[in-house]
This record gives sequence, C-alpha cells and structure tokens, in this order.
Amino acid sequence: MAVLIRAADVPAAERREAWLSVVCDALGPLDVRVDADAPLRGQIEAGQLGPVGVGKVQTSTPHSVHRTPGLIRRDSPELYRLVLPVSGTPLLGQDGRQARLRPGEFALYDFTRPYELVYDSAVRLAVFSFPRELLRLPPGAASVTAVPIASGEGAGALAAPLLRRVALDLDSYRPASAARLAGVVMDLVTTAVAERVEELGAVPHETRQEALLARVHAFIEKHLGDAGLDPAGVAAAHHISPRYLHRLFEARETTVAAWIRHRRLERCRADLADPALRDTPVSVLAARWGLPDPAHFSRLFRSAYGVPPAAYRRACG
Repeated sequence: MAVLIRAADVPAAERREAWLSVVCDALGPLDVRVDADAPLRGQIEAGQLGPVGVGKVQTSTPHSVHRTPGLIRRDSPELYRLVLPVSGTPLLGQDGRQARLRPGEFALYDFTRPYELVYDSAVRLAVFSFPRELLRLPPGAASVTAVPIASGEGAGALAAPLLRRVALDLDSYRPASAARLAGVVMDLVTTAVAERVEELGAVPHETRQEALLARVHAFIEKHLGDAGLDPAGVAAAHHISPRYLHRLFEARETTVAAWIRHRRLERCRADLADPALRDTPVSVLAARWGLPDPAHFSRLFRSAYGVPPAAYRRACG
C-alpha cells in the first residue's frame, strides 16, 4: 500500500493544500473543511485488491469531508464506498441519516449522492471503494446507507474482521490471490448489507427475496468445496423449502444446480490461470471445488469454455 501523503513530510505552510489535493486525487472530488488554525497531522495510504480500492486514513486533526451536489454534477463515478473505523468514532451522514461508527462497525455510502464524513477526534479508518455492480444489493438497499453494520453477529461478524485484516495486510497478497480475495470480500459485504436491509423491515416482498438470494449465493460460495452440496442442503440451511429455493433461481432463468456448477467451474478456471498453482494437478484443483471426478470435470469444463482444462491452463501461460 503506497503512502500518498504523510503530513509531517510536507512543510507546514504547504500541508493543507497538499492534503486537500491528495484527498481529491485519491477519493474523487470532495470538499474538505479544516479549521484555519488547526495543525494538520495525518497520513493517507492507498492500494488495490483486484477491482476493490483499499485506503487507510489516519489523522488527529478535526475536519470533515463533504460530497456536494455541485461536485457530483462535475464528476460522479458509479461507486459505493465502505468505511470501517479501526480507532475513533467518525460520523457518517447520507440520505437524511447519521451514523456514529464505533471501531469494528462499518457502513456503506453511495458516491453518486451527497454525504458527509466528520472526524471530530483522532481516527484511523479503512476505506473500501468498488464499482456499484460488484455489490449485488436488493432494491431496498438504499435504506441502508449511513447505517452501522455491527460486527457482533451474522455476516457482519465475518466481514468486519476480514475488512480490517485486508487493509492491514494488503501488500502481502499476490495478484491472483488478491483477485480471489476481492470476490470473498464482496460476497461477505453483500450478505451483511442484505441482512441489514431485512432487519430494517418494511421492504417489499421482492426486496426480501433479493436479500435471501444474496445470502444463498454467499452460502453456496462458501461451500463450493463440498462435493455433497445440493439444492436440498442449501434450502435446509436457509429454512425454506426446495420448491421455494427453485423459484428464486427460476426468476433469474437458471437453476440451483446450474448456479453451483457455474461457480465451481469459475473457481477452477481461476485456479488454472494462476501461475502459483501451475504445478498442482488439474484433478486436485477440480476436487478442491467439489468436482472430484476428473472425466466429468473435463466434460463440464470443455462444454462451458470450449477447451479442455489442461489446454486452457497451457493457453494461460
């Protein structure tokens, strides 16, 4: 993770302008408001986890960051952001809501709409930025911006520690591992947000279905390595009938079994393209993702991608 600015390394007379410039370059057009007589102290770092931007902000200078309608009209990339305090209690406001975040909690905000983030005491933050399409949110999820997602239970209990660890260890991940880890992060965040949407209640039936489907997708992703994973087990884990589970997938023109197969093949394809796994036999990679029969796996892979798995690996170099 690259250090974009360390306030102590910049002459005092230039710190304010340098800090504002780095914030806007790294995070997009923002209105940063700092008291004129406040000494600016802090550090900003940034890196990348596959398609997910990861930043760390540390500052002891009280100030606030605002995304105004004028700035949105000027430049409005389709992004969601997520902020997780490591220490301190920043205040996030969006869509008429305000959330005082405690360490370990995280909250989502939409970069295409006005928001404010206030640091009225020393903070250390992890900030994640990702294209909107990576977060498979149900239609009612706009109601969960600037709402704390706790780390004490549910998917939040898995997502929050992982987000913190990723921000701390970002430089240690190889590119292929980082891309796969980004998928895990987004699956967990999606599930945690979907759970929060349901907790808030008063959402349409279609929204509840989308939230349930997000949890089902995350469950399947987590258990792809189990060769016995089947629709009945997925339904039982979510306390719904197999018929209802099938209806959820039929509405998206697929089946539960087809989705499980697709996700297994995608994981296998990623492993076959990973130089770090070049010496691992194809059959071992397939079995790792719940496809223990080499001949069956080869037929499935060729049908899906047009070439046998070994040929695909060779083509990837």
